[in-house]
Amino acid sequence: MSCPDTKKRCKRKPIIVCHPKGKKKKRHPHKKHICIKCPPLNGQQLLSELAEAIVTAGPQGLAGALGPQGLTGLVGAIGALGPEGLAGALGPQGAAGLAGAIGSLGPQGLAGALGPQGVAGLVGAIGSLGPEGLAGALGPQGAAGLAGAIGALGPQGLAGLAGAIGAAGVTGLTGATGPAGPAGPVGPTGGVLGFADFFALMPPDNAATVAPNTDVSFPQDGPISGTAITRLNASSFNLAAIGTYQVLFQVNVNEAGQLLLTLNGADLAYTVVGRATGTSQIVGMALVQTTVINSVITVRNPAGNAAALTITPLAGGTRSDSAHLVIMQIA
Repeated sequence: MSCPDTKKRCKRKPIIVCHPKGKKKKRHPHKKHICIKCPPLNGQQLLSELAEAIVTAGPQGLAGALGPQGLTGLVGAIGALGPEGLAGALGPQGAAGLAGAIGSLGPQGLAGALGPQGVAGLVGAIGSLGPEGLAGALGPQGAAGLAGAIGALGPQGLAGLAGAIGAAGVTGLTGATGPAGPAGPVGPTGGVLGFADFFALMPPDNAATVAPNTDVSFPQDGPISGTAITRLNASSFNLAAIGTYQVLFQVNVNEAGQLLLTLNGADLAYTVVGRATGTSQIVGMALVQTTVINSVITVRNPAGNAAALTITPLAGGTRSDSAHLVIMQIA
């Protein structure tokens, strides 16, 4: 065979082909040329040249069995990293993207802890006195009081002395009439000058207990006559005129306890009533004299007592039980 790329460098040498049976028969030698000292060939060139040599040498023999695959060659070492290329020119800035849609509102956060109370502000100056309001309309005249009873008739005066009898023949003068006796004093005006009935029903009134130094409530109005006795609130009542008042009260309570009347916030010690045991009512009655107009009267659980009083609801049955405060002006 020959090396096409380096034929001028190859030396030609004849070879003798012998008979396969070993008999040496002198034949005309067939000259073949073999290229020696050729430069190394790559795999493709080697196969090509081998095929050409086989064709030149004679008819192709039977294909030999496929030899085992050779071992995979070792991976060659990674070559050194080449120099970094020059940085490319900075491209133009892209157009701004469209603004995204606003997201939905998140859940409300937990309430923060309550801060400390601030320092109290300075007290403002007292404002100037406003103009006096118009006088209210005159109220209707109150009903006339009941006529007092007629006083008792005073005692009859003494009869005058009879004149002396004159001498005979001469008519004696009639004696002068004696003076009339003194008249008796006019009796005081009788009857009630005014009255009022204030009451409570349990339930629903007096739902809470009545603590010591606290007044019983009578929030509902019964019959009322005149204008001297009026309500201020559920437990306080006004006595407008100076005079004498008869006061009666009754209250059902669950506990042993006491009640009394107060006048203008002061206890009237002579009006204390109470009970030690049992389930009876606490009932009181007294005469109260006022010395100033618009005095205020209440029924109170006295200060210093240990028990708060429960005003009994539905006492003895299924109906709401009542408590009463009755006030009558008698003088």
